[in-house]
Amino acid sequence: MTYHVCFVCTGNICRSPMAESVFRARTVEAGLADLVEVDSAGTDGWHEGDGADPRTVSVLEDHGYGTEHTARRFDRSWFDRLDLVIALDTGHLASLRRLAPTARDAEKVRLLRSYDPAAGSDLDVPDPYYGGLDGFEECLEMVEAASDGLLAAVREQVEGRAV
Repeated sequence: MTYHVCFVCTGNICRSPMAESVFRARTVEAGLADLVEVDSAGTDGWHEGDGADPRTVSVLEDHGYGTEHTARRFDRSWFDRLDLVIALDTGHLASLRRLAPTARDAEKVRLLRSYDPAAGSDLDVPDPYYGGLDGFEECLEMVEAASDGLLAAVREQVEGRAV
C-alpha cells in the first residue's frame, strides 16, 4: 500500500515544490520510491497551472534535484487519500487544520521543520518569494535538514504497514 505525503505552502511555486523535489529524491535514495508518493500544493490558487518559480528551479537544478512541477491548490477532499500533509509554516499549518474534515485528518498536518532536531523553536520555512536567490538557497538548506528526519518517520510508517 502506497504512503502519500503532500507538501503545502501558499502558492505552490517556491517552498512546497522545493520540498517535494528534495523529499522525492530522498525516497529514491532510500529505495522507497515505489512505496511513497510525494506531491505538493498551495493553500491558495493564485498560481494554479504555473510552473515553479524560476529561482526555485535554478536552486534545485544547481543542487541536482528534479524540477518538473505544475502548481495546484490543496483540496480538502485529498485528506481521505493522504497519510501526511506537511505545512511549510505555521500559517499553512493553521489553515490546513481548519480545512481538515475531521480531527483525525487535522492530526495528519505537521510542520516540515518539526522533523529537524536542530531547528529550535522557529519551525517556519520563510517565504523566499519577495527576496533574492539567497532566500531560496536558505529555504533549500532548511528543507534538506528536515527531510532526513521526515524520511525516518515515513520509513517507520511504511515498514509498520508491511508488518
